[in-house]
Amino acid sequence: MKFLYVAPRYHTNQIPIMEGLKGQGHQVSFFSHYAGKIEDYSCLTPEIIGYSPLFLLVNKLYVHIFHKKNALAGDWKLRFGFPPIIKMYRRIKKEHPDVVIIRERSIYSVITYLICRVLRLQTILYNQSPVYENVKRDTAHRIIKKLTPKVRMTPVMGTPGEGKEKEPYVFFVPFVMEPACGPEEKRYCPDGTVRIFTVGKYEKRKNLLMIARVVKQLRMVYNIHLTITGECTSKAQQNYYDMIQKYIQENNLEDWITLRRNLSRKEMDQAYQETDLFVLPSTMEPASISQLEAMAFSIPVICSDSNGSACYVENGHNGYLFKDNEEESLKEAMEKILKDTELLMKMGRNGYKDVKEKYQFENYYEGICKCICCQEE
Repeated sequence: MKFLYVAPRYHTNQIPIMEGLKGQGHQVSFFSHYAGKIEDYSCLTPEIIGYSPLFLLVNKLYVHIFHKKNALAGDWKLRFGFPPIIKMYRRIKKEHPDVVIIRERSIYSVITYLICRVLRLQTILYNQSPVYENVKRDTAHRIIKKLTPKVRMTPVMGTPGEGKEKEPYVFFVPFVMEPACGPEEKRYCPDGTVRIFTVGKYEKRKNLLMIARVVKQLRMVYNIHLTITGECTSKAQQNYYDMIQKYIQENNLEDWITLRRNLSRKEMDQAYQETDLFVLPSTMEPASISQLEAMAFSIPVICSDSNGSACYVENGHNGYLFKDNEEESLKEAMEKILKDTELLMKMGRNGYKDVKEKYQFENYYEGICKCICCQEE
């Protein structure tokens, strides 16, 4: 089969999927809205379709004139940006894929989907809304659903409960993660220090200041060191980075906290190799693959209970969940692991086993085949 993915950018977590599909003998293409600052094209080079000249003009006015003081104004293009329609039509027609997978319910995706309908192509929606969710049935949501594929796949399970339901054409398709370092190869706490690692763009919702405050308290009891790394490519991100750096200096935490920026894939792998405990303190996180990246290196994981990827973390098995945005809850979760090295290693082993058994390409492929078969019925 011939697969075409259309998404804002080519993310690192796409690599094992692209490799897996190619390994199965399929052809794969990837159209992206734009190129990210840090991308790995070792498996596949995406084609940058870009945005319509009309939208670029509107965007320039919006970002540089009407909202020039808002450092995050540029993010609006993810929801409201639209492609050069004729170019997109011609490229999809020439590619003529068997299946098109589009990302999110955005204007860009609506136009892409309508093109696919004209060309009579099977189309699947990928987003990170949970399988079990509060289904909205107001007029606006009904319209947008009509303008996007009915078959949806998501790596977020969510929790069944009051008011939450699974729609008939929604399928759980997990993130894919290749095992990286088994527990038998892992050297935990080599000098008696528990090495804590946090990943996240340098922005407020990543709660990097919160974990810095927690480490300030825990260092009085435990032998620990925290490394924070993340994307720092915009002015807003640089300002947040500077704020964290100032906090570290004002509290004399240089021996306990290290900040890093814009690491390559190779550098990230090395950082995970040298990590004993992974903590993701962010809030408003639809889903993140970094928990699985840590588990692939036999590292226990702590993240908030509101994180979309919380479904990959089982309390007491491969890590702990803490109450979203609650500093004391985060501290308690970290202490449970810091005070018991044997538990830390056991959770690392369990996480690695989960990656090998539940989150391989075969699991993803099984899910996507269900999506395709559902359309053919």
